[in-house]
Amino acid sequence: MFALRTTLAATAIACVTLNGFAIAGDMKHGEQAGHSMDKMDMVEHQAGDLMLKAPFARATLPNQPVAGAFLTITNMGEDDDVLISVSTPVAERGEVHEMAMEGDTMKMRPLADGLVIPAGETVELKPGGYHLMFMKLQEPLVEGEMVEATLEFQNAGSVTLPFSIQGKSAKAMDHSGHGS
Repeated sequence: MFALRTTLAATAIACVTLNGFAIAGDMKHGEQAGHSMDKMDMVEHQAGDLMLKAPFARATLPNQPVAGAFLTITNMGEDDDVLISVSTPVAERGEVHEMAMEGDTMKMRPLADGLVIPAGETVELKPGGYHLMFMKLQEPLVEGEMVEATLEFQNAGSVTLPFSIQGKSAKAMDHSGHGS
């Protein structure tokens, strides 16, 4: 399985230049995943009027059923777009989620109607806010590797991106009770 992941990661990196990804800046030797200069943090991909930046997911423990994934989406167009769904081969299903206060309690829930990306604005999917969930993982997500996920937008259509797997963080959401 490690060899397959390594091959997929190498293929995804090779596809960076073949599929229109732009990598800004120079990489320094020895940089670690999860730091601000991570090469996948600098990846940008355009889909229609949308610019998708810095896709990443958090590493998981063995048998952990879910993982959070994040990126920044800028709508450079004149019309709103909607992130309708997400899918990935490493999970049974993907969901677009939000974190919101209900009274004194922070609740996480899927967005049944998707996530609006307003015209001329940037929406950051990040821990503690809007985010993607990979549900019923088929295998652990390992730091330093990559997985692909396909995002479906109302106007921009379907786009498949490589998500770098970054280390667990104390600031990341706790999805331990989210095993459905």
